[in-house]
Amino acid sequence: MSEQSPEIFDDLYLGLQAGGAMRKKRRGEELTEQEAAALSGWQRLSLWRKGLAIGAFTFGTFGLGFTLGGLIFGRRRAKA
Repeated sequence: MSEQSPEIFDDLYLGLQAGGAMRKKRRGEELTEQEAAALSGWQRLSLWRKGLAIGAFTFGTFGLGFTLGGLIFGRRRAKA
């Protein structure tokens, strides 16, 4: 790894910004400087860092969903 290795959260945030910029670009809207920088930064990331950021987002989202679902539906099932 390099000396200036950014955190996974920085990559995740960059990916979220780039996703919004890609949607705007697809719709033909004008990109701001910040959106253009996010998009170019995401495109420069290596494939494994993109995969790690997307995997962390997926794991966090589904992990939270399963945890909350288990708490909510687990209580309903126990009462029945």
